Amino acid sequence: MARALITGVTGQDGAYLAALLLEKGYEVYGLLHRHGGSEAVQDRLRRLGCTGAVRMVDGNLIDLSSLIRLLEKVQPDEIYNLAAQSFVRMSWDQPLLTTHVTAIGTANMLEAVRIAAPGVRYFQASSSEMFGRAETPAQNEDTLFHPRSPYASAKVFAHCLVQNYRDAFGLFGCNGIMFNHDSPLRGIEFVLRKITDGAARISLGLASELPMGNLDARRDFGHARDYVRAMWLMLQQDRPDDYVVATGRAASIRDLCRIAFAHTNLDWEKHVKVDPAFLRPADVDVTVGDATRARTRLGWVPETSLEDMIAEMVEADLRRWRATLAA
Repeated sequence: MARALITGVTGQDGAYLAALLLEKGYEVYGLLHRHGGSEAVQDRLRRLGCTGAVRMVDGNLIDLSSLIRLLEKVQPDEIYNLAAQSFVRMSWDQPLLTTHVTAIGTANMLEAVRIAAPGVRYFQASSSEMFGRAETPAQNEDTLFHPRSPYASAKVFAHCLVQNYRDAFGLFGCNGIMFNHDSPLRGIEFVLRKITDGAARISLGLASELPMGNLDARRDFGHARDYVRAMWLMLQQDRPDDYVVATGRAASIRDLCRIAFAHTNLDWEKHVKVDPAFLRPADVDVTVGDATRARTRLGWVPETSLEDMIAEMVEADLRRWRATLAA
């Protein structure tokens, strides 16, 4: 039985990945901070029916010694490093925390792998935010990085370090450059989930307005359920490499608002208001991914459309708010 260790297992991607690996017969271990054992923290795993099946183990990405002991104990065949401070806006308020967890945390994990598990297959969650103001209409694995936030800068460091360890130490390490991906499990602080939650609340009479930031930014949005499948496929190949994971379709924040509010029969323009407080100090105009390598080498294609994903998210938020009102 294959054994996998997932950092960030209680997040959106970690929960979907755990469910996928369990379905494939893996023994799944999840890295959990000492303060993260509450039922609320593990809510995403519970919603996917995984809480009893995932074996939680204690450790911390900023403590190298704990990671070495963890790898010696678990002896995983595959490691999926998904843990990060991944909210871009917050990275401006907490740049040092973001750097410690997202960049130095990855360095610690790679060192632990080199010392205690050199034969493991390793996946690193990279981000489309690394491209920043890219000069190409679509970004692929060869597009130059131009990070525009502390989060994106930390991700560039982690991405390049995986490549360094692959070249210098023979690590089977893959970077998945993940473009925006969402689901009903996404945190409320992320833009698409904020929109679907806002549409649900307004349709139920719980709010009248939804404050938003830059409505003109355009991003490539897919479903997390599809994207974790790409992560797994990367580690099943004969040779490690880096892959863009994206749909190839860019949608503006206006588009997302229109689709989400239309699902509740509302005119988004009557409810969505631009609030300067939600504007980033430095924003990215557009990112859209070219996932040709993933399609040709991995056989990966996204299965859920943007419209279907947004409908799924709005319906989940409607159910949640209706249950709250009925309680």
